[in-house]
Amino acid sequence: MAALLACLSLAGAPLPEHGGRSLLHPVKTDRPPVLDGRLDDPVWQQAASVTDFQTFIPEFGRPQRERTLAYMAYDRDNLYFAFRCLDPEPGKIKAAVAKRDDMTRDDFVCINLDTFDDQQSLYAFYVNPLGIQGDSRFAGNKEDFSVDLVWDSAGRIDAEGYAVEIRIPLKSIRYNPGRRVFMSVFFERCISRRQEHGSFPAMDPARGYAFLPQMAPLEFDDLARPTILELLPAFTYSQKRVRQDGAFVKQPDSRDWGLTAKYGITPSLILDATLNPDFSQVEADAGQIDANLRHGLFFPEKRPFFLEGSETFNVGATSTGPLQTVVHTRTIQDPKSGFKLTGKLGPSNTVAALYATDAPLPPLDAGADAPRPPDARFTILRYKRTTREDGYLGVFFTERTQDTRTNRAAGPDGQIRLSPSGMLSFHAFGSTTRQGPGLADLDGHALGLEYLYDTSRLGITAATHEISQHFENDTGYLTRSGLTSGSLSVTPKTYPASSWLRRVDWNATVSALRDEASGLLEHDHAVGATGILRGNASLSFALHDATEVFLGRRFRTDGVNLSARDQFTKVFSLQGAYRWGKALRYAADPFQGTGSQASATAIYQPTENLNLELAWSHADLFRDDTGEKVYDYHIYRTKLTYQVNPYLYFRGIAEYNAYHRQLLTDLLASYTYIPGTVVYLGYGSLYKQQVWQDGVYRDARSFLEMQRGLFFKASYLWRF
Repeated sequence: MAALLACLSLAGAPLPEHGGRSLLHPVKTDRPPVLDGRLDDPVWQQAASVTDFQTFIPEFGRPQRERTLAYMAYDRDNLYFAFRCLDPEPGKIKAAVAKRDDMTRDDFVCINLDTFDDQQSLYAFYVNPLGIQGDSRFAGNKEDFSVDLVWDSAGRIDAEGYAVEIRIPLKSIRYNPGRRVFMSVFFERCISRRQEHGSFPAMDPARGYAFLPQMAPLEFDDLARPTILELLPAFTYSQKRVRQDGAFVKQPDSRDWGLTAKYGITPSLILDATLNPDFSQVEADAGQIDANLRHGLFFPEKRPFFLEGSETFNVGATSTGPLQTVVHTRTIQDPKSGFKLTGKLGPSNTVAALYATDAPLPPLDAGADAPRPPDARFTILRYKRTTREDGYLGVFFTERTQDTRTNRAAGPDGQIRLSPSGMLSFHAFGSTTRQGPGLADLDGHALGLEYLYDTSRLGITAATHEISQHFENDTGYLTRSGLTSGSLSVTPKTYPASSWLRRVDWNATVSALRDEASGLLEHDHAVGATGILRGNASLSFALHDATEVFLGRRFRTDGVNLSARDQFTKVFSLQGAYRWGKALRYAADPFQGTGSQASATAIYQPTENLNLELAWSHADLFRDDTGEKVYDYHIYRTKLTYQVNPYLYFRGIAEYNAYHRQLLTDLLASYTYIPGTVVYLGYGSLYKQQVWQDGVYRDARSFLEMQRGLFFKASYLWRF
């Protein structure tokens, strides 16, 4: 029967339907395939398969030039997928032995799997032609690559193209158990050298990039109901020396044990707990320009405890406004303990609850001996109810309490599918902040409404936001308050009959904002275009007529933006961005200026295992009334990585910040057998351009080492 279904699928004959969509039946096997990148196992000769991949980037509905076959199978404990990707020029296939999630510039295939078949979220399993993995969670139009799942893959390049095999343990995904289990899938293939993405099923040009409602349903019979029980003990050791009064002083060694546990109450409802967790930052955050900021920098979450079910905390109508999320878990700086419950209750109800105690760090400008602030307590509750297609209605409650200050925010959010091409999303939050004796209590609100329309020929985004002056959200990420704003963006998409210009997305945007404190208006009117060029190149530009209100005054922020990228050859790529225009100085006494921002990144990969990345960032500002140079900021970053195999790599980073006149060096050896079972050994130093002279530090051209540290981490994931 499975072989017959495979033949019917390949021939384009109709298959049984589920919810109005053609239903796929993976073959059940008691002889699982050996994952070696060769599709010679008996199961692949019997497995159901699909072909007829159609492009959706750069344009919709074209047969993908190189043929692709995707196979499906399963047993009681695992799901299996395989791809046969034909390519008449295998020497042009781009692939590298890289660390996890660092392979999306290569050719790749992807299994997009909606394990609840509810059109709310999906797992994405990426594999390049050499079997290197990437994975993510997609929900609420946001893709998060910080999640790391336990699964297996293998890939091999040969004379006909390449083949990939994938095994996904049921313990690694969440789904609704039952005698019959329905999921849905979206098979994807990317051909890097042509910037071409194809899929099965084909995407409807009238629905644009609304992936979730366009997936093909899968039916499985008699899947196991696995016991999900994991223990993750971790040990971290660090040794640090800091220069004080001209001499290095050894700080007390740090030895920390931590334990994180995971228990599956059901295959769809997961309880996580942690004591003294290791939240050490192994991968150093790339330096960001921190001069002249109106709000704090945003750093993505990378810590494992917070990643289970993190997509549940996505908020409706946060694509364009200052409130980007009401739950940004990096506000929890150094947790002592934490508990989290995430998952589904029945087919339509999603819940999440998080409680953590945090020992926050002293402010950066505090002295070395400054005591830590009092512990903080976090409580977060989330509920979502699935509606039609990828719509939902939900509610949030967040609370952070520290000493005498308590901040709470609560309210509904959601998204509603109005038409195949149109989505409406909203949020309406209220906040209360109790600051303690002698300080006034604050109450505020945040309202947001966004409409997204997307087809292959036209994109429209309309939004309005209102955030009162006293709205505060200590658990989230808010860039600005005290405003009412509205915006409209229209993006026609054209496909020229040209050999070098394949697609152009034109854009016109108008936006206006009223500053609540001053009553002044600001605006940003822009026109621009993004072109997808021949090969793997793209080019964008935008012209802005803009103003911004700050501390009761209005300033010009007109400018021009340019960006470009190209994969010139298999081994070399380059991308860059530039902005020039008017700017303002964020200070107690702000003033008008003119400045520029620029960045460039070059990647050279001479072999499958070696990668050299060079990056440069720049910003400057000149005062208009005097011509004075206010600042000239440069960051230079070099990263060299040697990936011995998919598990082991050695990496060195050198980053020079010319503005702060300091040099950071970071060396790391990393072994990751599976996510959670890891060993890291790192060494880093911080140098400043100064000398110790006559009892004080003085600026100098030479570098003086100010800090050095040794770092070791080991953890082991026990899955029962």
